Amino acid sequence: MQDINIVGIDIGGTFTDFVSYDAETGAIRNWKNLTTPKEPIEGVLQGLSQHQDLDSVSKIRLGTTIATNALLTRRGAKVAYITTQGFRDVPFIQRGDRRSHYDITWIKTKPLVKRADCYEVAERLSASGDVVQALDEAVVRDVAARIRESGDIEAVAVCTLFSYIDPAHEHRIREILAEELPGMPVSVSYDVLPKWKEYDRASTTIADAYLKPIVSRNFERMQKRLDEIGVGGKVGVIKSNGGESTLKGAAAAPVQMTLSGPTGAVVATRAVAQLTGLRNLVTFDMGGTSTDCSTVVDGMENVTTNFEIEWGLPIQVPMIDIHTIGAGGGSIAWIDKGGMLRMGPQSAGADPGPACYGRGGEHATVTDANVVLGRINPDYFLGGRMKLDAEAAHRAVARIAGELGMEVDQTAYAMVQIANNNMLGALRAVLLQRGLDPRDFTLVASGGAGPVHICDLMEISGIPQGMVPNYPGQFSAFGFIMTDARVDRHRTVQQVSTRFEQARVTAAMKSLVQDAVGELHAQGYVSGVEVYRSVEARYLGQNHELEVMLDGDEFDDASVAALWARFHEQHEARFGFAIPGETIEMVNLKVIAVAVSEKPVLRELARGEGSPPASGSRRVRLDEGWIDTPTYDRETFKQGHVVTGPAVIEESASVTILRANQTLRVDPFGNLIISA
Repeated sequence: MQDINIVGIDIGGTFTDFVSYDAETGAIRNWKNLTTPKEPIEGVLQGLSQHQDLDSVSKIRLGTTIATNALLTRRGAKVAYITTQGFRDVPFIQRGDRRSHYDITWIKTKPLVKRADCYEVAERLSASGDVVQALDEAVVRDVAARIRESGDIEAVAVCTLFSYIDPAHEHRIREILAEELPGMPVSVSYDVLPKWKEYDRASTTIADAYLKPIVSRNFERMQKRLDEIGVGGKVGVIKSNGGESTLKGAAAAPVQMTLSGPTGAVVATRAVAQLTGLRNLVTFDMGGTSTDCSTVVDGMENVTTNFEIEWGLPIQVPMIDIHTIGAGGGSIAWIDKGGMLRMGPQSAGADPGPACYGRGGEHATVTDANVVLGRINPDYFLGGRMKLDAEAAHRAVARIAGELGMEVDQTAYAMVQIANNNMLGALRAVLLQRGLDPRDFTLVASGGAGPVHICDLMEISGIPQGMVPNYPGQFSAFGFIMTDARVDRHRTVQQVSTRFEQARVTAAMKSLVQDAVGELHAQGYVSGVEVYRSVEARYLGQNHELEVMLDGDEFDDASVAALWARFHEQHEARFGFAIPGETIEMVNLKVIAVAVSEKPVLRELARGEGSPPASGSRRVRLDEGWIDTPTYDRETFKQGHVVTGPAVIEESASVTILRANQTLRVDPFGNLIISA
């Protein structure tokens, strides 16, 4: 292995996390810095200034929530939408389903574009790609003039009918817009999502345009500032599929950044699964603002294209399947109209942050409750580098307690329980709602707040085993140094088994492979590229497809016959039946190109026996009430050490609260394995 020095950076809502690895010494360092919400690069630069030797860094991988937050808070660009004549209402008609069948007050989710900013142009392709009506360029120029006269459009999305078969009209529209509206960001559906289903393609393309100005501006500033300190050429940005892109590439396709930050914890969990031999894990990444849950099944994460910003507002680019809720250490306590205590999804964020941060925050948060309950040591937050104001936390919780007519510690305990139940819902969404048995999984806690709550969640979720990995407070950043560069390419090419055009499908597959591998080469990954090919197919008339892996690019008589046989086998395995001889419809081609990167080599800990020495004790509020609880310093742990609860295990960026009925053991690599 060549010497590598990698830095992973995760820009979160409250903290920006850093993990560095030096192959020469084998040293892994981790640290945190408060996020600077108004200008995220400032927090990044402040954190990088703590690196001992930036000149030696060979790679920086950065995950960011810039795109995520812009979508969730609807603070993106004002978008104009251009489509085929007669189809301007597709983003508003949406799908035929409803969020609630019996709620007559339900209103459809508003798209990211206003109807007044939707324009039609005269052009039309048939479902087979034939030109029914040629593009009227004069109409396109007239639309461009109207957009220019409006004065406030910041980006344009173009999505014409059946363009996934032939993009000539869309690309010509983009050329005309470049002439008439120089400098205007334009997203065309063939480049964003060349797949069928008109509404899904339109929604995804609009989202890409919605993000382009804000992501481009942020990444341009990042590039400039990183160039100033000499590392601009070393930066890769993590995409929603867990792969990597350049800052320029990410700015050109910002919809690929929708779930950039949360992917790191899932990638890191997959690496831990490979290291430890555990096959089924469910991730529980609780930071300051949100909690992200996902699964690693049989050692692999799940990649999906069925993601929705809000109900009914899809983004169909490939991304790691992550369920996110607004529940974190900064989640604010409040009382609803019925007098009931609620937690979040509002968050105190990084500025001003929880009351205990001493930065002007007055709202009681989950972190404040944990300070009041003795679970977090205010003198040892971030390893003692950041002192917490315990009195401010007590005052904030006391205000809520006064409104409820409860004791302060009872209120703090209730706040934690409600937060736990909110997160239980997220775990159920990725397990029970998908037919997965919690008893088959290990719960992996990460994020600064995750280990504080893992033992409670094991108890109420029925998950029998938990894990607090190394560097839990910077686990996403750790995942970034463990990831590979990856490019996904999908394209709709509809064929049926009775009339299969081998030459056409072969050409389309080779084009996808060339495109995916070419993007990796452009990022500097010219060797070690692995390519995985598959198709999505179904019996003719079905509404959902199965993914079937392929062995190569060529579609000839033998490979096509093998494809249909494999489809029948998978249908039998998945649904319990197959229909040999039935017509099969191929819908989409899929290509994944992966450049396998050099990764840190994790070393085993020295062996130990029995229990590690306690570092002290303090009173902690648990189920049984206030208990004098022994505390342990995780840095003293060795493989084989065992701790029985109740106990508090402290480390620089987090703390694990072990319940009375639970036992913790240290595995060979230092992960904390918890069981009842």
